[in-house]
Amino acid sequence: MNRIVSISGKLKYIGLLGLPMFFSDAPIWKYLWLFWLFAFVEIFASLSIFVQSLQQLIAIPYIYLFHGFRLPDPNNYQPAIRYSLPFSGEWTVVNGGPDKETSHSWSILTQRYAYDFLILDDNGQSCSSDKTLLPNYYCYGRDVLAPADGVVVKAIDKYPDSRTYGNGSVDHAAKDIRGNYIVIRHAAKEYSLLAHLLPHSIKVQAGRQVKRGEPIAQCGNSGNTTEPHIHFQIQDGQSFLASAGLPISFAGIETKPAENYAKFDPRQVYEQKERDTSTIQRGSCVVNMESSM
Repeated sequence: MNRIVSISGKLKYIGLLGLPMFFSDAPIWKYLWLFWLFAFVEIFASLSIFVQSLQQLIAIPYIYLFHGFRLPDPNNYQPAIRYSLPFSGEWTVVNGGPDKETSHSWSILTQRYAYDFLILDDNGQSCSSDKTLLPNYYCYGRDVLAPADGVVVKAIDKYPDSRTYGNGSVDHAAKDIRGNYIVIRHAAKEYSLLAHLLPHSIKVQAGRQVKRGEPIAQCGNSGNTTEPHIHFQIQDGQSFLASAGLPISFAGIETKPAENYAKFDPRQVYEQKERDTSTIQRGSCVVNMESSM
C-alpha cells in the first residue's frame, strides 16, 4: 500500500503540465490536468491524519481569538513549572526552539514550542544499521520520564508502531498524529504531551499522580513519524487541537552542540542567542544533571 501511495504522490505532479488548459482548448492539457486526481489516493490512505491536520489549521483563528491575539511567548509568559528532560542520558534536539527560526512548527500554534528528541551517535546517525528495523534505532524502547510532578489526564495506548522505510516516507499505522501518548497536568494551565510512544509500554492511567523523573512509558514510533523519537510539548489546555503551545523552561540540564549533526540534518543550525540552558534548540545535545532528577 505504501508503494502505491508513494507512486501516486509523484504522479500527481504531472498535473502541473496541464496548466495550459486554462489558456488552450487542446484536449492533451485536460488529460494531463487529471493527474491531480492521484492526490486523493494520498488523502484517503491517511484520511484520519488528514482530518486531524485540517482541524489543527481550523483551530488557529480560535486560539488567536481566545488569547486576544497575544499568544504566549518567551517575553510575555512566565512558566509555572521548570521542567526536566523526559529521558535519561544524552539525546539530541532534532526539532524545536524558542523562536520562529528554530520552532518545531511555528504556524501550528499548539506545537509552536514543541520538541522532538532522539539519540545520535558520534557520526551523526540515529540508527546502527538497517533503517527499516525499529530496534536498530538508538532511542527505540528507551524509557520516557515524567518531566515534572503532575496528574495524568489522558493516556492512550492502542496504536501499533508505524513502519519506517528509512527514506523519510511515512506509513500511518495510527489514526492519530500523536500515536500513543500521555497528557499530564502540572499546573492550572500547563499540560505536557509526550507522543509517539511504544505500543503497550504506557505505565500510567488517567488520574494517576506522577513524580518528576518517573518512568511512564517507552520511546516508540507510533503515529505520524518517520523514525522513533519523543515528541514533547507544553500547552495551556488538555486539547491537542485548540490549546496554545507554551515556551518551555528547563531546569538542571546541560547542553552542547551535537557532534556531526549536519550528517543527520542538513538544515541550518542557529547559534544559541543566550547561553541559558533553561532553553534549548535544534542541533543541541542535551542531558539532565543527576542532581535535578
